[in-house]
Amino acid sequence: MLDCAIIGGGPAGLTAGLYATRGGLKNVSMFELGMPGGQITQSSEIENYPGIFREEPHVTGMELMEPWPNQCQHFGLKHEMKEVKRVSKDGNHFVIDLGDDKVEAKSVVVATGSTPRKAGFKGEDEFFGKGVSTCATCDGFFYKDKEVAVLGGGDTALEEALYLANICSKVYIIHRRDEFRAAPPTVERVMKNEKIELVLNASIEEAFGDMMGLSGVKVSFKDGKDPITLNVPGLFVFVGNDVKNEVLKQEDGSFLCDVNENGEVIVDLNMHTSVEGLYAAGDIRLNAAKQVVCAAGDGAVAGMQALNYVLEHE
Repeated sequence: MLDCAIIGGGPAGLTAGLYATRGGLKNVSMFELGMPGGQITQSSEIENYPGIFREEPHVTGMELMEPWPNQCQHFGLKHEMKEVKRVSKDGNHFVIDLGDDKVEAKSVVVATGSTPRKAGFKGEDEFFGKGVSTCATCDGFFYKDKEVAVLGGGDTALEEALYLANICSKVYIIHRRDEFRAAPPTVERVMKNEKIELVLNASIEEAFGDMMGLSGVKVSFKDGKDPITLNVPGLFVFVGNDVKNEVLKQEDGSFLCDVNENGEVIVDLNMHTSVEGLYAAGDIRLNAAKQVVCAAGDGAVAGMQALNYVLEHE
């Protein structure tokens, strides 16, 4: 039986493994079908991870994450390149269903993350990371004193637009309706911000540019107005997130632990879920900041809590 099973090999999962093994747990496995490192490995520029900085060329996400697995494995973390189908609980221990095999564990850290939902316009994939982004905190500074566009109408879209307005010369908010789903106070702040222009009842038809990156977007309107072109080097897409919580779904369709209306796992400050011995860390949890440094912090907390749980119950 494993002391701790970690599901997911991004910053949260790796850090949970580091703290659990270095703290004394001898039998800890991290289940990650692909290469460890998470979504950040796809980033071409990292500027906001403390202690990691290089002007030219910028540190890439791959460079940032490259030493993490070796460091964790040095203290005993095992990487299992297997896909977890389901995590369930049987009495005082957990069962990790691998499809053709099952593994038991005394504690579990779920760090499977989430993925930003795509809007589906032409050029979205082509210019992702070259002007199209899903993280204003990560990439907003690259567009200092420039015009950018935000696609979406929920809380995240409007909050990120307000964040960008502090950096950029102008922010267009493109939304398919004429009303926002965001909280009224957030909407009010947006309406009062002189650097934000609303483009409503609209959708992006195409993002265009060249080898250097995004040059602009073509926008069409529901009410038949003539299409317009916004010449912006940056486009931030916030049309929702798909939480990777499938491993927590039970045979009857319920979840192993409490989740909110968006499927995000509800945790306390110690990453405890509603099930004893089960922890969630990183972007899968509610109110996640979706930053590498924050995910790593979550993983450290979850790893220490799993360590304490196992030692106390021995």
